[in-house]
Amino acid sequence: MTAHHTPHTASEHVSTLEAVGHRPSLKAERMASLLTAGDPLADAVIAELDAYGHRARQALNAGLRKGLAGLDEQPPEAVAALLKQVETPPSWADPLMLHRGDVVSLSVPPMWFGLCAITSALVHTYASPAAARLLMRTDRPTQTAPRRLVEAGVWARQTIRPGGLLRGGPGYVATLEARLRHARLRATALTDWDMGIPGLPIGQLDMARTWLGHTFVAHQALAAVGIDVTGEEERRLYRYWAYVAHLLGVDESLYETVADHAGARRLQDLLDTMAPSPDDTSRTAAAAVIGAQAHATAQAPGAVLSEEQLRDLIHCVLRRSLGDTAADQLRIPDVPAVIDLMPLISMLNRQARQWQTFSPASAQAARRQAAEEAGPGTEPITAVLALGVAFRRRAEVRHSGTPAA
Repeated sequence: MTAHHTPHTASEHVSTLEAVGHRPSLKAERMASLLTAGDPLADAVIAELDAYGHRARQALNAGLRKGLAGLDEQPPEAVAALLKQVETPPSWADPLMLHRGDVVSLSVPPMWFGLCAITSALVHTYASPAAARLLMRTDRPTQTAPRRLVEAGVWARQTIRPGGLLRGGPGYVATLEARLRHARLRATALTDWDMGIPGLPIGQLDMARTWLGHTFVAHQALAAVGIDVTGEEERRLYRYWAYVAHLLGVDESLYETVADHAGARRLQDLLDTMAPSPDDTSRTAAAAVIGAQAHATAQAPGAVLSEEQLRDLIHCVLRRSLGDTAADQLRIPDVPAVIDLMPLISMLNRQARQWQTFSPASAQAARRQAAEEAGPGTEPITAVLALGVAFRRRAEVRHSGTPAA
């Protein structure tokens, strides 16, 4: 099954770009053609699962964990095609990279990884009305958002861990399960999708938006709290996540030239020209995610900030990671400077990160600690910055290896 939805053709989108004064590039024209593209391999598997039932599901589950060659009998055609694609690494893939994991993200303390990276990635995804509508149509958003946060955190932690993307690894299986969930959502949504909404629900451009959410936007959010990366770390990050995009079924033309934040920003700008602006559905979904994260963190053991204070902190991070234009469209408030904790938080995190990355040994120790600590992969965030302690430590953090705030 190949899902296609054609409320607007590629030529119509190119004409729209010309009408508003933008000269469409070949890249933009290619992206316009992807507006109504799904993921043919995954879409065909969903159709096969519906047709063959238990036999196809059993073959798929076994194939994800054992590999195509490890199956006792030939699986259905679509399942075999999907397994062959994901088991054939691109020519640029580095096996050692997969064994090491996403060393850049692994160096981020779990608390900040959840509070900044996961929250901003989800809000960025739901800035797309098509993606937000799927959240809104399945259940009440305030009930769905907490589960989405946990699911996104679990997937991300499994994906970045050493060996997680090796065939049969937890991140490998979770990424392919996410890909198939996207295909199932497309198949379900297309039965009664509002044809007035531009683009395919969870199509190629929304998949690319999700990928950017966990790379570019997530690390913009982390930079907002002082957790910056070097140019070499940027390149490592995008090399690793290019393999994630390969497993997710994102069209290679969307990410093949993205090697750093600058390239990611160019892709984001092109996506913005193709996608409709956030609407009321997007705003409701974003508010539900923000509220769920603030509530979970305020209720966690050891929390010292109120739910309102945490919401303000998240708003600060989102305005810096999404930019003022997108934040205004999502109606994310601009928190007054008097309650803005960002300068203090950034100072503490920058000083801590300086010492964490001072030598290969200290960097390895920081990654090991982050991998071992409880984080969004297992439970809601369990600690937040203690404001009084932070002010006391502000003068103490000079030349010690203090962990990040």
